[in-house]
Amino acid sequence: MKENIAWVAPLKSLPASVKPIAALQQKHYGAVLNPTRWWGRMPRLFWLVALFVGYLERRKARLSSALRALLMTRVSQLCHCAFCIDANSLRLAERSGTLDKVQAVGNWQHSVLFSEQERAALAFAEAVTATPPQLTEGIRTEVKRHFSDETISEMTALIAFQNLSARFNAALDIPAQGLCATFKEKPHV
Repeated sequence: MKENIAWVAPLKSLPASVKPIAALQQKHYGAVLNPTRWWGRMPRLFWLVALFVGYLERRKARLSSALRALLMTRVSQLCHCAFCIDANSLRLAERSGTLDKVQAVGNWQHSVLFSEQERAALAFAEAVTATPPQLTEGIRTEVKRHFSDETISEMTALIAFQNLSARFNAALDIPAQGLCATFKEKPHV
């Protein structure tokens, strides 16, 4: 017997407290992002989550912006979040300047595009994302070889945040918005 669950539609009108972020999204992406219309039901929680991701994505973060995007893309794939894969793939393409890593991240173990540091971080992200986490001594040793304890803590927070976001969006079947399709690779000079 197939269960028929009627999901509540996303908000058509956002609360006033969420409108500043919606305006920024409209300006940057040409649309309000789909998750904002769901998170908007809980403005206080929305802002707490926005502040958390804002801290992780700050300019002086311990991880480079490209590595953050790489990890977020891989976690999105592991959680089967269509929206997150789309949004984070765009972010990775923008930060790396190419679609090459976006296309290879799902099979990173067999690609020459990733540095030893990126490989250690990707293995760590996969192990942390597993339920329950599957961190081996080999993964711990390799990640400690490339990152300080403070950076590992920040990386773990980023991975945990992306798991929260991707699982929220995937559970609510929040669709992709075609964001990555808008990426225009710059010609190599």
